[in-house]
Amino acid sequence: MSSSLPIAVFDSGVGGVSVLKQLINIMPNESYIYYGDSKNAPYGSRSHEDIRSLVLLCVKELVDMGIKALVVACNTATSVAIDEIRAIYPELCVIGVEPAIKPAAEYTENGNVLVMATPATLSEERFLNLVDKYCCDCEVELLPCHELAGLIEQGHIDDEIINSHLENILSPYKNKVDSVVLGCTHYPFVKNVISKHLGENVKIFDGAIGTANETRRRLEQCDLLCDENAFPDIKILTSGDNESFCSLVSTLFNV
Repeated sequence: MSSSLPIAVFDSGVGGVSVLKQLINIMPNESYIYYGDSKNAPYGSRSHEDIRSLVLLCVKELVDMGIKALVVACNTATSVAIDEIRAIYPELCVIGVEPAIKPAAEYTENGNVLVMATPATLSEERFLNLVDKYCCDCEVELLPCHELAGLIEQGHIDDEIINSHLENILSPYKNKVDSVVLGCTHYPFVKNVISKHLGENVKIFDGAIGTANETRRRLEQCDLLCDENAFPDIKILTSGDNESFCSLVSTLFNV
């Protein structure tokens, strides 16, 4: 496999841009293909079988383009389908994202951790095992966010709609938790709004930096890091409306 091939970054929609930004920060010389399945987004409230089928179709399309690694930049897709992806493509470096449970549990002082994620992620065994492993001494509140990723997909980042929604779902947790885990790659784009409604002393964790670091580690391990003199290229692809998708991606790069 050639080190000059691009890294594919896949998400149900625009959320994985939060991971792509960290990948570019850490590996600016690499080329990337970002694919958002915005036609079918959001994934979080779909059945596991539906999610698995959609993910495998998109991954096959990316593999057929020629890639050296796949970053599944979607917590829901990682939880539901990453084991099957690795089984189907054993020669490919496949990196997923997972909620930053461990650092949040290590940080908390009052022992109360809030995890915001899609219903599909919160119901998966992979996620529940993380909680069991790292949160023995914590009280973990699970907040299934049915609509949040969809609102962000529609471009609601810091407006009245997103503020009202977050105030409504977060008000029961204000002054009760001191660390929050963003268990969906969409949510970092409304991190400031979340902080506003929970209080500035609440520390917010997401897994994007960890995923980017792990991707670099895996590529280095496989001797697949590109040459430092390479000319990087970034392609943005979607299953949905290309113009509106690319416009929102451009906006999110500056958030």
